Amino acid sequence: MTATNPDSTPGTARHAVPAGWSMAFTATVHCLTGCAIGEVLGMVIGTALGWSSGATVALSVALAFVFGYGLTSMPLLRSGMALGAVIPIALATDTVSIAIMEVVDNAMMLLIPGAMVAGLDDAGFYLALAASLLLAGAAALPVNRWLIARGKGHAVIHRFHAH
Repeated sequence: MTATNPDSTPGTARHAVPAGWSMAFTATVHCLTGCAIGEVLGMVIGTALGWSSGATVALSVALAFVFGYGLTSMPLLRSGMALGAVIPIALATDTVSIAIMEVVDNAMMLLIPGAMVAGLDDAGFYLALAASLLLAGAAALPVNRWLIARGKGHAVIHRFHAH
């Protein structure tokens, strides 16, 4: 099963869109943007407040999902869709991708020596965070491609984009 092309002319058959690496890369970058905003904000807040690694990771994960879903939801809400219609679309679009990114990102932050105890003035903190986010995106990319090829994940949102 392939995703359908929302650009089809009204009244004509919808054309299949190949679930290539380009579409998967775009979907992954979109998801990674929300994850990165939440992840960085959570890590900075937790570190600045001197929270434990567990509390900092929990905040980062929660904020990554909030920002990830938010980036997906905002254009749909602005287009006039009701919140009740947007929520299931955001969940279907982003949940798997964000979950993968959060597992990989936070595992790396916990595994990189000193990353979770580095201060906000330590370049090592930001280097570890950047490296962990890049690895998280790389881990989610093939899964996003697989999901899109089956009409799931970010393929769901493309049915609602107005072009």
